[in-house]
Formats: sequence, structure tokens, C-alpha cells
Amino acid sequence: MRFPSRRSLLAAAALGFALPFAGTAAQAQAWPDNKPIRVVVGFAPGGFTDVLARLIGQKLSERLNTPVVVENKPGAAGTLGADFVAKAKPDGYTLLLAHSNSNSVAPALYPKLPYNILADFTPIIPVANTPLLLTVHPSVAAKDVKEFVALAKARPGGLRFASSGGGSAQHLAAERFQLATGTEMTHIPYKGSGQAIVDLLSGQVELNFESPPNVMAHAKAGKLRLLAITSNKRSALLPDVPTMAEAGVKNAEMLQWFAVMGPAKMPADITRRLNNEIAAILKLPDVAEKIASQGGEIMGGSSEDFAKFIASDSAGFARLVKEAKITLE
Repeated sequence: MRFPSRRSLLAAAALGFALPFAGTAAQAQAWPDNKPIRVVVGFAPGGFTDVLARLIGQKLSERLNTPVVVENKPGAAGTLGADFVAKAKPDGYTLLLAHSNSNSVAPALYPKLPYNILADFTPIIPVANTPLLLTVHPSVAAKDVKEFVALAKARPGGLRFASSGGGSAQHLAAERFQLATGTEMTHIPYKGSGQAIVDLLSGQVELNFESPPNVMAHAKAGKLRLLAITSNKRSALLPDVPTMAEAGVKNAEMLQWFAVMGPAKMPADITRRLNNEIAAILKLPDVAEKIASQGGEIMGGSSEDFAKFIASDSAGFARLVKEAKITLE
């Protein structure tokens, strides 16, 4: 490779030309230049996506010595926030705490999705994933998954499962479970997990596939029963709860993931810097403890591997949506 001489560098500067790599290098060197970094969350405050954004934002602010502000833009299963970031300037000052709903599942559910999950984002780093728990009301006459499947088969459409909305992780987990077991249940969608859990506790619905933090306390109090977890290994928080495979159901695993992404065409140096900084943050003991306390598992890895993962994960969800014939009204 032939590098430009000092004379050609000076000539280019005098003429006002930018060498192919000069703009990116200068931008990365100045970044973040004490300018606030905005982390967009496509969900309301209080959920795990929001918790992760604030946790990482605080640590990132300390490491970069620059303000990091979390901005909630809830709506349409996280796609409103994702669309906002997809259309933002790719300068490293607008980031997305992405969720698998908005950045993997969405293309299969929303034919008119205003962004392309592969072309319109810069994958930076996957942060964590969380499983779901097959949770039933105590009135359900099933003490384990085998008994539950038998009950569901004896009552086609008779068991009602709640979710936080059509196309949500809870909904998709239930659909995957039905395909894997040959059962048929009735979907009752809600506008968020809060009311879904209230109705599950009161017995208005019989079951839910829910995130561990939302149901663990109720299960310990005897108000709900946990039958299985959708990860491929048991949770350290719930060592007595079997995985779906251990319970005799294959191909029913389901993980929802959370990651940091930016608009497409972010400078490579800024992407690498963010990947390195967040990777270091994920190794901090208090961060690892917080994520584990929510039933999450730290992911991490390179932005290149993450891009491949998104493509594969999205294809898998597209197959699920097609096989289960899921449509959103």
C-alpha cells in the first residue's frame, strides 16, 4: 500500500480536499467532545430495556467523561424508538438500546416497517439476554409441563395465555410452545406486562410466558406456579425450575436479547470504541450482579459477530411467524 507523502497531504489540505480516511479519523478523535450522547429506549421507563440503558449509560458517562442521557420513546413494540435512531445522524451521539422485538422480529410482523434491521443500523454490541418462564395460575390442574401439555390437549383453545401484546416475546414464546407440543391455546394480548400479570394473578387467564423478575416474587408467595424456563440451561435464580428440554419439550427455547446499536454508517473507530467501552462495563461486578438479579445473562462480543447473529435470529423468527401463521391486527 502506498501512503501519501507529506507534500500531498499539505496540497490536499490547501485545496480543501479530504483524504479517504481523514474525515472518519478526525471525527473519531474528537468524539465524544463533551457533547451529550443520547440512548433511545423504545419502551416505557421501568422495564429491563430501560434498566439496562440507564445502567450502561451511567457507566459510559463515567468512562467517557461526557453526559449520557436516556430518552424513552415507547410504542409499537419498540419500533418507534428504533425508527427514530435509524433516521438519526450517524455521528455516535444517538444510540439505541435495542430489543429483539424491534431489531429482529419486527420485519416478519410489520410488512410496512419503516426501517431495515440490517441496512439501517450499525450493530455495536449485544448486552444481555433473558429467558421466559411458563407460569400458570394455581388453579391450573398441572404440576409439571407433561401434565400441562396433557391438559391443553384435552381442552383445545380452552386455556388462555396472556402476553404484553401481539408479536411480543411472550406471545412468540407461547406460539413456539404450541408448535412444539401440538397444543392449541387462546391468546389474550394486553398493552404491557403489568395488566397481564394482574389478570394472571386473579385467574382471568390461566398462563403466561413471562420474564423472571415479573413473576418470581409471586411464585415464592404461592400465588403462581413456575413450570419451565425457555433457556437452554437452568437459571441460577431458579435452580429448581427445569428447562423446556428437560421437561420433555424440544424446540421451545426462547430468549429475548438487548443490545446497543447506532444508525447505519457510523464511523468504524467510534463503533470500535463503544464496543470496547461497553465490553469493559459488562465485566464490572456491580453491572454483572444487576443483570443477573433480573434473570439476565451477559452476552458481549464483536460488532461483526453481532451483525451475523441478527441476520440468523431474524430468519428464525420469520420462520416461526410463518409456521404459526401469526398476524397482527
